[in-house]
Amino acid sequence: MSLQALFSLALSHPAQSINALALFFAVAGSWLLIATHIRQRRAIAGLLADSEVAENAELSTLDASTLQLNRFFISFGYACLGIALLVSWFSTQF
Repeated sequence: MSLQALFSLALSHPAQSINALALFFAVAGSWLLIATHIRQRRAIAGLLADSEVAENAELSTLDASTLQLNRFFISFGYACLGIALLVSWFSTQF
């Protein structure tokens, strides 16, 4: 399929194209949140396996760079979900 045909398809159904973009942002944001949550749980499990930390280990036992990176990924994931909501709302305005 040529690029011109693909572009004309997007122009013929603008609401669906915008909604597909919203779906992309929603999937990307939710995947990022899930992956970050799994990453946090694995880091805590690794700390528990390496040392005899209390059974209810908190995130404060992780180093500062890991916490900062996790906070960035979580905020970026929520930002993607917010953008998806706004783009989806915008697609209903057509």
